[in-house]
Amino acid sequence: MDAFFVEVERLDDSTLIGKPVVVGGTGVRSVVAAASYEARVFGVRSAMPMTRARRLCPDLVIVPPDHNKYSSVSTRVFSIFRSYTPTVEGLSVDEAFLDVSGLRMHFGSAADVAVAVRRSVRDDLDLPASVGVATTKFMAKLASEHAKPDGIHLVKAGGELDFLHPLPVRALWGVGQSTHAALEQLGVETIGDLAAVPEPALRSRVGDSVGVHLHELANGRDPRPVLSDSETKSISVEQTYEADLVGVERLEIELLRHSEKVAGRARRAGLWGRTTHLKVRFADFKTITRSETLPAQTNVARDIYRASLRLLERASVGSRPVRLLGVGLSSLMSEAQPRQLAVDRPAKWDELSEAIAVAQDRFGSDAVGPATLADGRPKKRPRPRDDDAH
Repeated sequence: MDAFFVEVERLDDSTLIGKPVVVGGTGVRSVVAAASYEARVFGVRSAMPMTRARRLCPDLVIVPPDHNKYSSVSTRVFSIFRSYTPTVEGLSVDEAFLDVSGLRMHFGSAADVAVAVRRSVRDDLDLPASVGVATTKFMAKLASEHAKPDGIHLVKAGGELDFLHPLPVRALWGVGQSTHAALEQLGVETIGDLAAVPEPALRSRVGDSVGVHLHELANGRDPRPVLSDSETKSISVEQTYEADLVGVERLEIELLRHSEKVAGRARRAGLWGRTTHLKVRFADFKTITRSETLPAQTNVARDIYRASLRLLERASVGSRPVRLLGVGLSSLMSEAQPRQLAVDRPAKWDELSEAIAVAQDRFGSDAVGPATLADGRPKKRPRPRDDDAH
C-alpha cells in the first residue's frame, strides 16, 4: 500500500489531498510514522524525527495516528488479497506476499492478477497500491518498490539478473550499515558487483551465514515459499515518552494503562494469550525485554498487569530514566479453541472482564476502567491482591 496511514486519513479528510502530510506525534521525540509522496519531495521519510521533518518542510501537515482505524482498513485490504488467493503472507499492516501460481486457469498472467488486485483495492477502498510481480519473494519485493507510487512493475522470468544487478547493494535484505561498510572494502557498489565476488571471499568478510545469504540473493536465488500467516502472533502496546519516566510508581501506572489496552484488543479479537512481555528502553537507548508464561490463557487486564509487575521487578529498572515502555501478549489462541482455566484466582475476574468489554463496546473504550487512570491523573496504585476489585 502507498503511504498507507496518510491515504487512510485522506479518506476522512479530503483537504489533505495534494498536500505534504505526515502521520505522527508532535512532541520533541516524535517520529514520522508515514509520509505522503508530496512530503517525500522535501526529503521527509518514515522514521525521521518530526523536528527534522518540520525543518525540511515548513508547510508540513501533521496528523496524529489512529491505529485502530488503520487496523480496521488493513483487515479489509487483506480480505481483498485473500479473495484472490488463500496463500497470503503478511509483512505488516500494509504489505503482503501473494502466491498467485494457482490462478493460471483464471488469469492470462500474473501481471493480470496484479491489475485485478489493484483495481479491487481502488474500487472497494479508494486506496492506491503498488504491486511487484516476479518469480521469487525477494524479487517481487524489490519490484514493488520500483512500482511506487500506485503502479505495477513486472520482472519477467529469465530477466531477474538484468533487473537486479544494476541496483545498489543496499537494496538487498541483510545489508545494514556494518555489512555495507565491509562490502565497500571489497569494492562492491552494486548487486552485480556482489554477485561477482566469490562466495568464500564474501563469507570470510561478512561471516558464513550472511555471506551465503547475500551470495544467493545477488544471483537471483530465493527459494522461500509464500507462507500463509493469517493468525495474529502477538498483541502489544508500547509508547515513547516525551519526558522520561522515573520511578517505579510512575512505571506501574503506565504498565496498567498498557495492560488495559492489550487486554481490550485481545477481547475484541476473540483471543487469549499465555505469554506476557515487557519492553523497556532507557534514556541511553539501551533496550531490555522480559517475558513470562502464565499458568493459563488470559485476556484479563489484571492478569497481564500482575505479570508485567513481576517482569518489571526482574528488569531491575530502579531509578533509571525510561524512554519507552511496552507490554505484550503472545502464545495466542482463538475463542474457538479449548482453553485451560485459571485456578489461581477467582472466576469473578473473567466475569468482570466480560462486563467491562460489553460496556466499552457500547459506550467507548474510556467508559469504564481502573480508577487509577481516571481523568488521566495518575494515582498511587496498591499492588493487586486476588480479592481486589476495580
